[in-house]
Amino acid sequence: MSHATHIQVELESGERREIPVTRDNHSLADVLAAHGLPLNTRCGQRGLCRGCEVDLREGSLQTDSGAVNAPVTVQACRARLTSQAHIHIPARSRIEHLPQVGETFEIAIPYAHQPLFPFVPGGRDTAFAVDVGTTTVVVLLVDLVTGEVLSRAGAFNEQIRFGDNVITRIEAARKPENLAAMQRAIVMETIQPLLLRAGERAGRSVNRIAGGAIAGNTTMLHLLVGEDPTPLGIAPFTPRFIAGKKVLASDIKLVAEGLAPETPMQLLPGFSAYVGADITAGVFASGMVFDPTPSLLVDIGTNGEIVLQSGGKLTACATAAGPAFEGCGLRCGTRAREGAVSDLRLTLNPFQLETKTIGNIPLARANGLCGSAYVDFLATARSSGLLGVAGRFTAAAWENVPAQNRFTDEGERALRLTETNGAGALRVSEVDVALLLQAKAAIGAGIEILLETAGIRATDLGRVYLAGGFGMHLNVAHAIAIGLLPGFREEQVRVVGNMALAGALLALVDRTTLDEMENLRTQVEVIELNLAADFEDRYIDHLMLP
Repeated sequence: MSHATHIQVELESGERREIPVTRDNHSLADVLAAHGLPLNTRCGQRGLCRGCEVDLREGSLQTDSGAVNAPVTVQACRARLTSQAHIHIPARSRIEHLPQVGETFEIAIPYAHQPLFPFVPGGRDTAFAVDVGTTTVVVLLVDLVTGEVLSRAGAFNEQIRFGDNVITRIEAARKPENLAAMQRAIVMETIQPLLLRAGERAGRSVNRIAGGAIAGNTTMLHLLVGEDPTPLGIAPFTPRFIAGKKVLASDIKLVAEGLAPETPMQLLPGFSAYVGADITAGVFASGMVFDPTPSLLVDIGTNGEIVLQSGGKLTACATAAGPAFEGCGLRCGTRAREGAVSDLRLTLNPFQLETKTIGNIPLARANGLCGSAYVDFLATARSSGLLGVAGRFTAAAWENVPAQNRFTDEGERALRLTETNGAGALRVSEVDVALLLQAKAAIGAGIEILLETAGIRATDLGRVYLAGGFGMHLNVAHAIAIGLLPGFREEQVRVVGNMALAGALLALVDRTTLDEMENLRTQVEVIELNLAADFEDRYIDHLMLP
């Protein structure tokens, strides 16, 4: 386009905006982001997900496969403007919403009050703990004199625009300009405003900060310090650093009025390229290393990490589960946010759907289904007979579903949750089920490989620690029923919340924690599942529903 073009943008709320566009060869997603309307470009704008879909209501767009005319739904990352257009952005495609941030946790071990950083009461007497998650980031502000948590603040990791998983961000970092942009996104666009917000809530200015402790997976910590993470994406997956690392605010370009450039920050140690400092923190804070019986830590987040303790020995693995349980790649999938369906129960004879949404939004206005609802669907659709063992709708049960709840398009069958038709109707398809089964199979098979390595069974475990934000909202009985937590009993499972944050807090208030974590790092055995002899067979077995 050599002349100015305007697009009319309509939001779910009914708000309308007119955006002038004058730049050439930019995707529609880039254009919208530049005007304050960032979309869910979850796959790094590679066209591999439906996160950035918009409805073209008038006009035409140029896509990879040629020009398309309204009305049509398109991926904004693969579309470019060539003329006037009117688009509608569904709520599920935007990232300008409040995430459900995992700020709660449980510390199950005793600890001393020996702060990591020297402090001066009334002066530099405050510190912060950070969990740098792939999706969300949480900051705690802590009084070093008392050890009390003063405030907390959480938000999306602003790196999310580069992709919603570590592999996508590793690939993006191959361009030096992207590596610099991702460091700025996590430091100045995420942590800095969260630190200021936490300080405002606590009534403390940043000039009282003596230091910070930071947990995160290995890729996130590399990006935080501006270290090239690309070796993590190529065998033998060698991190540039894995031990604990101390940096200064100036080293990572963390700038805030009143914050001393020499403010120290301690990065916690990790186990390996894909079992990072967030898991080390969780293993320690959960107290599982002190359990008299075998125990297991399972963190089902954007990535899946599993650690087994048996006889005092630690064995760990990371599963390539992908972000399906955060809604990625699913037709109506979304992260946990206000307006998302979080709970779902299905019965047949008579047909009935019971749902809950985050924020108690009416189902007709819900903007998608989050991972916990999909787990509920798999469990109740299977127990009711709607889904067979392979995840397909059974013929007899499908015919008994009311016609208004059945959706068929070019051979794809889906259960419609809302009776309205059109692009905004919520539905769960057999394709969605297949993707969910792949994710749960990776986790279930990983758990079984660790148990087999130790020569024990699921029933031998005294405790299963379910960590991470996803676990806080999960129906444990349903997770067991579908084989996501294979062979366990409900009473074995303990939901412990954000254990990465718990470990970072422990490091702040008791400096001996760091030595303990470093000691764990030298003791753990990390299993590469792609090299495990039985993993593929177990994975295939777990593609079925029990």
